[in-house]
Amino acid sequence: MRQISTAPRNNKLKPSSNLIMNGSVRVRVIRTLLAIQNGQSLASVLDPLLNSLHDGDKGFAHALLLTTLRQWYALARLLDSLADNPIDEVEVRTTIQVGLVQLLYLEVADHAAIHETVEAAKEIDFAHATGLINAILRKVAKNPSKFRKKCDKKHSLPNWLAYQLKQDWNEEYDDLMQGLRQAAPMFLRVNSSVDSVDDYQQALAGAEIESDLIELTTGFKLTNSSDTALVTTLSTKGLRLHQSTAVSALPHFAEGVVSVQDMHAQLAAPIINKALMAKLNRESDATDLHILDACAAPGGKLAHWLELISCNESSLFHVKQDDTKASPEIATIKLTAIDNEAPRIERIYENLQRLNLNQQHLEQAEKNIALNIVCADATTWQNADKKDKDKAVFDAILLDSPCTATGVIRRHPDISILRTEEDVEQTAVLQADILHNLWPQLRAGGYLLYVTCSILKQENALQMQEFMAHYNDAIAIEFTEDCNWGIAQTIGRQCLPIDSESGDGFYYALLQKTDVRTAE
Repeated sequence: MRQISTAPRNNKLKPSSNLIMNGSVRVRVIRTLLAIQNGQSLASVLDPLLNSLHDGDKGFAHALLLTTLRQWYALARLLDSLADNPIDEVEVRTTIQVGLVQLLYLEVADHAAIHETVEAAKEIDFAHATGLINAILRKVAKNPSKFRKKCDKKHSLPNWLAYQLKQDWNEEYDDLMQGLRQAAPMFLRVNSSVDSVDDYQQALAGAEIESDLIELTTGFKLTNSSDTALVTTLSTKGLRLHQSTAVSALPHFAEGVVSVQDMHAQLAAPIINKALMAKLNRESDATDLHILDACAAPGGKLAHWLELISCNESSLFHVKQDDTKASPEIATIKLTAIDNEAPRIERIYENLQRLNLNQQHLEQAEKNIALNIVCADATTWQNADKKDKDKAVFDAILLDSPCTATGVIRRHPDISILRTEEDVEQTAVLQADILHNLWPQLRAGGYLLYVTCSILKQENALQMQEFMAHYNDAIAIEFTEDCNWGIAQTIGRQCLPIDSESGDGFYYALLQKTDVRTAE
């Protein structure tokens, strides 16, 4: 999945906000926050920050940075209420917010939080503001519980985003606002082709890593060989760790037995794979199988799909048919994955290499899977591997669509700073362009699974409604009440990150293509 790009928007920032990794821990965190406000993503600045520190300081710096980002707008509103006059200097505001986090959320001793924050202001050449910083922090330190309650009372999002979420999710709004301020749990996906979830949970226990088994049930109505609608159910199992841990501590991580993947993200590959199996069971003349993973980087869902194909190879290559008919053999599964950013393509290769799922490993394991990874723009890309003029070649498409990523704010709290209202509109247009380009490349009877990690309806259910208004050969597959995840929408289902144990905010819509011609 590719998030939309963001450019620097805050012209009040000075050159001193460039990412310079020297000085105290607090100074480095302040400079990192300034870089984020200047348009850099958390993903691009976190490693430089942590790599510049001694091991003993990394945990504090990480907590200080992430907590400040999660509480950013609530802290800003608290700061405005504490100051006698508006504070316009971004560096001063950022420094005070870092001090407030220490007092309200990290339980740093008053004298240490205040003294070190004042000294940090001097290090970044804002000594003229030390009196103001000292006065505000001392005021808060006298009654931190009062100011913590005040800070926690409302949301910590930009007003435009909070307003839109209120419009989209009025009943869930209060829980959602608090959920987005919490740290996200760590989930694991076990490679089902090499190990079971139960066995791996035992391995975790042996390594003194506590976990809970999570099972998500998905039900939807698919047609069988006689074109009768049947309720199909599938189970997706994963593990939720009681405490996040370094991947290096996970048993057999380097050997590809397990991956870190949000629980709601783990739904994608099983859903599209189950739909694909239904298509094969309807068709007695299946030979080669063509499937597409669009916007595939960094490759988590792609790897999951490959794991499922490898695990269920016999049922894919020997499709069960009517007893009077021979079972056709699938000669080759041709899986194409595309993404438009070369560095992210490299991430796909790295992840598949660790999981023993790249083309070389697949051939050595005698898997009839031809994997083709392409750097291309999904709004214009056309499959080149065609033997005829018909461009509808794919039996199934997994579209992990670009989005504003508002559903993963808990993991990437910089999103609330970097996104704007204009981004939502631009993203919806981009999504529509991709859909309009890929849909004609799907064969009749095939399935397209549309996925985002957004919680904004404009990118999700409303996007699907708009799409289906243009195509009368698209039907929405109904998710049934058997689903124990998400909230039913007019089309598809929406997951919301509303508590400390839930997965991220993902949206799913499964579409099937009929034989009816496209309508403009």
